[in-house]
Amino acid sequence: MKISEYDYLIIGQGVAGTTLAWHLIQAGKRVLVVGDSSRPSASNVAAGIYNPLTGRKLVKTWLADEIFPYAVRFYNQIGESLSVQLVYPQNIFRPYRSSEERDRYLSYVSDGDLAEYIAEESDSQAKVKGLNAPHGGLEVKGSGWVDLKELIKNSKNYFIENNQYAESSFETRDLLISDKRVTWKGVDAGKVIFCQGYDARENTLFNWLPFNPVKGQILDVTFDDYSADKIVNQGIFILPSLTKTEYRVGATYSWHDLDWESTEDGRAYLENKLQPLVPGSYTINKQQAGIRPSCKDRRPLVGMHPEHKAVGIFNGLGTKGVTLAPYFANEFVNHLCEGTKLNPEANIARYFSLYYH
Repeated sequence: MKISEYDYLIIGQGVAGTTLAWHLIQAGKRVLVVGDSSRPSASNVAAGIYNPLTGRKLVKTWLADEIFPYAVRFYNQIGESLSVQLVYPQNIFRPYRSSEERDRYLSYVSDGDLAEYIAEESDSQAKVKGLNAPHGGLEVKGSGWVDLKELIKNSKNYFIENNQYAESSFETRDLLISDKRVTWKGVDAGKVIFCQGYDARENTLFNWLPFNPVKGQILDVTFDDYSADKIVNQGIFILPSLTKTEYRVGATYSWHDLDWESTEDGRAYLENKLQPLVPGSYTINKQQAGIRPSCKDRRPLVGMHPEHKAVGIFNGLGTKGVTLAPYFANEFVNHLCEGTKLNPEANIARYFSLYYH
């Protein structure tokens, strides 16, 4: 077999592998993405919501001021290149659970650091037809969702057309590593970057990292009386789909029973959260499960192996992968190409002691 030469071999074509590949291609690098369509992927299940203010205490997401604008620009740029819309800006309506919560949230809003993300306040449930929100709610702006399925599908087609994609399963034992290069099944590359999501736990090169994967389940639902043009978030999210009649409802969080199967317990949990919000009737059309590749400190896992200088990882993006992926792909590519420093909170060097232990 003739040896094919690339600068970078990327293993995995979820949101991590896809965004990293695009950044390397834009940097003029020769890239080969290895994807295995037979494997389940969290990116194909994820709702793709980006939300700058999270949690009951309305906390600004880590690095929100830098990460969110960058992600939106990146996805819009890629969407333009692929002639497909990927970004759907939508406000997030957060119904107050009580008048006390309303007062508390409004005190948070007076914080100048959050003000830019707050739209005008709603004091009526009439904002969203069929929603039970007697105390009104708060609208968050600078939010929306990214169509990750379209991103991955159209990017894959682009990579195939440009001889930048190989459909194949991957076994670490098939990888030959030298000081400056790697070889895999007749492919010679300067570096290999693993973007395997949950599957990285089985990768003997990086299984020492403290992965803490989280299983999540979502429902696709048709409501009889509910209608919204924005995302609703109160413990769960209700996301309008492009069909205007179906909505996605999610998500569960489970650190055990880590498989890709949807469960009755997962559905019951989501329905118990949904029914007080939307008391009208609805039909569940589909239920899906995915495993988010999270890390114990809830920060990405980015960087090069402590011993093998031609081997790197881009993983651990967790529940906020849709916004973390573009920003840290850009940072990683700048590090690889120009030697700039990685954010120490994301750099896997923070865990090198586990490797040498």
